[in-house]
Amino acid sequence: MADSSSESTQDEQSVAEEQAAPIIEAGPVAKHLTQAGFTVEALGADHLGVEMIKVTADQLVDVATTLVNDGYNYLMCQGGYDSGPGQELVSMYHLLKLSDDADRPPEVRIKVFLSREDPRVPSLYWVWKASDWQERESYDMYGIVYEGHPNLTRILMPEDWVGWPLRKDYISPDFYELQDAY
Repeated sequence: MADSSSESTQDEQSVAEEQAAPIIEAGPVAKHLTQAGFTVEALGADHLGVEMIKVTADQLVDVATTLVNDGYNYLMCQGGYDSGPGQELVSMYHLLKLSDDADRPPEVRIKVFLSREDPRVPSLYWVWKASDWQERESYDMYGIVYEGHPNLTRILMPEDWVGWPLRKDYISPDFYELQDAY
C-alpha cells in the first residue's frame, strides 16, 4: 500500500516538473550555431513555424555574420518590444535565406534580451544596411541603444521628447508643448 502512494507521488512530481519546464528542441539554425561555437538558446517556433533563437548582445554581430555567410541574406524586419513592466526589453531580427529557386525561403528570428536599466546592443547596420531606420525606431520607441549605429537619433518623435513611448511603464505627459510651431 505504501509503495503505490509513493509511486503516485513520484508520478505527480514528474508530471509537475515536465509542465514547469517544457523541453524545447533546438531547430536546425540553433544546432548549426551551437556547432559553430556559439552559446544560443532555442526558443522554439512561433505560430508560423519560424525558428526563434536567443543570443547574447556580445555575440550578436558574430552570429549575424555567420548567418549572412550561411545565406541568410535578407533582413525582413528588425524590431523591439517590451516584455512587461520591470521585465526585459527585446531587440529582434527576422532573417530570410533568399534564393531564386526557393518557394518558401528558410526563416529565423534572432532575439536579444536586454535589461531595462541599460538596454545596449551592437548595431547590425554594418551587416544589413536595412536595419538603419528600423534600429532607429526601436531606439525612439523603447530606448534600446544600438552601439555603433551611424545616426542613432529619434525618427518618429520630436528630438526633445522625454521617455520611450512604447515601454509598458511609460507615463504619457499631460501635454506636449510645441516649440517653434508658428
